[in-house]
Amino acid sequence: MRILHTSDWHIGRTFHGHSTLDALRGVLEELTAQVREHEVDVVVVAGDVFDSAAPAAGCYALLSDTLRGIADAGARVIVTSGNHDSAARLGFQAGLLREGIHVLTDPAAVGTPITIADADGPVHFYGIPYLEPALLRHLWPEARSQAAVIDRAMGLVRDDLAVRGGRSVAIAHCFAAGVEPTPHLERDIQQGGLDVVPLAAFAGVDYMALGHIHGRQQLAPAMRYAGAPLHYSFGEGDKPRGSWLVELDADGFVDARWLELPVPRRVVTLRGPLADVLADPAHEQHADAWVCVEYTDTLPERDPMRRLQERFPFCAKVVHVPADAAPSDARTYVDRVRAARSDAELVEAFLVHVREGAGADERERELLADVLDERIRVEAMA
Repeated sequence: MRILHTSDWHIGRTFHGHSTLDALRGVLEELTAQVREHEVDVVVVAGDVFDSAAPAAGCYALLSDTLRGIADAGARVIVTSGNHDSAARLGFQAGLLREGIHVLTDPAAVGTPITIADADGPVHFYGIPYLEPALLRHLWPEARSQAAVIDRAMGLVRDDLAVRGGRSVAIAHCFAAGVEPTPHLERDIQQGGLDVVPLAAFAGVDYMALGHIHGRQQLAPAMRYAGAPLHYSFGEGDKPRGSWLVELDADGFVDARWLELPVPRRVVTLRGPLADVLADPAHEQHADAWVCVEYTDTLPERDPMRRLQERFPFCAKVVHVPADAAPSDARTYVDRVRAARSDAELVEAFLVHVREGAGADERERELLADVLDERIRVEAMA
């Protein structure tokens, strides 16, 4: 059996205020073409189908078109909900979808698989939707953390599998121990502190399809994250986009091969003095990319976004990160103002506050001295 493992589509997510719907549609159309090309039997989507609990109408249209396209390409589809999804809204579609498309969002049904047979017999697919411990106390009162609810869910999977026998695939949306998250991107799945799920919790199935982390990762040969099909942040720029093509034979897991997906627009981060970034001919290759610029000038530059977009039309983010920032002053601005003993020191305190630690340079001090002296002279004449 051939299984395509994908996740974290985040339909409806924006990229620094720009819609990603059209770009994602193109990528999912390519994924559908891969399903047909590689004669995939089952496509598994491991959560975060939508980016929000209340997606816009166009998001539902893209999901419906994609699921129909995959089914038309000859594959069954199994979808679970993630922490971004509304399980109720995603699950509402389950009864409306055609045969061969399964949307699993009910925690009470975790131990009941979707069984799909091939020439070697049945394969049981156990969908574990995102499990919020606080909302599951009526089912599993002893499970008060992500690790505990996943352990409980996998226990139900193993119990059911012991009776049914055969090969198995489990699908879950969580932080597994040992993964490398993208900073400031994946929402924490926590109960109290950082709540990771030990890898031992996932034992007992032939393949573990994980979602939530946006970069592909292999935790064990048969335990993997597929990542997201689009770059949704500049922190993902070095992470490839794609999905895992998983092979099962009569004995279980054989191999998983990475299938690349196209990148509609590359994501790059450029760093250096603003003038250098604007003038360097080497940056010509980034004219059509999403660009983040971290400019290292000592002082903030005037209107940097407008100037950068004249060179990089898709510049979406500008950050001032002075290369020679002044040492941090633990005092608050109010404390520095109160400590000022002269007008010159008061102006210096203000400049340090608004220029990230950089006070007046020698030329500016000369100008300030002239201005303050002139003010004293005028006041004396009044």
